[in-house]
Amino acid sequence: MTIERKQPKAKKCRVAVCGASFVPARLGQAVCSPACAIIDAPRHAPKARKAIAQIERKEIQVRKEKLKSRADHLREAQAAVNEYVRLRDSHLPCISCDSTPNDSDLMTGSRWDAGHYRSVGACPELRFEPLNIHRQCVKCNRNLSGNAVEYRIRLVLRIGTEKVAWIEGPHPARKYTVEEIKAIKAEYRAKTRELKGRAA
Repeated sequence: MTIERKQPKAKKCRVAVCGASFVPARLGQAVCSPACAIIDAPRHAPKARKAIAQIERKEIQVRKEKLKSRADHLREAQAAVNEYVRLRDSHLPCISCDSTPNDSDLMTGSRWDAGHYRSVGACPELRFEPLNIHRQCVKCNRNLSGNAVEYRIRLVLRIGTEKVAWIEGPHPARKYTVEEIKAIKAEYRAKTRELKGRAA
């Protein structure tokens, strides 16, 4: 028993100036001839250009990612952690001087840093530790080299003596792999999105 195939129905050519009736030879055919396909092609050009640009951007991104050094990955992860800390502490004053964004005498304006209690140079093992990083005004962090004495006083009040003692104690050396650094960056970007979502 042979099953007869349905013949495709005739349709009108999509090119307005043509408008001829034709039977499509393949699925999705919208024009009657190669000549009409050439006329019709420009309407697809913006979509095609957009798709090509998107592919190119992804390829560039992949190439850039491959070219990144370990130091580049560390910088990006630190930026992600710092952004999270500034957002986490956005309702708190400077950890070292109690200034707030409204204190114009410090001329800090809306510029805030994420200041390390134990610096990255002194204790690289704690560079990504959120207990060691707090929102700090630019004056204290950059001009007063962290304003460490005042930082410690307020840090004890904020997180307690035991945690400060732990920060100040010895820590095993830590050599992060690139994959670990990428994971830290992803984790803190996710935490930042979560905080922003809660604030919205």
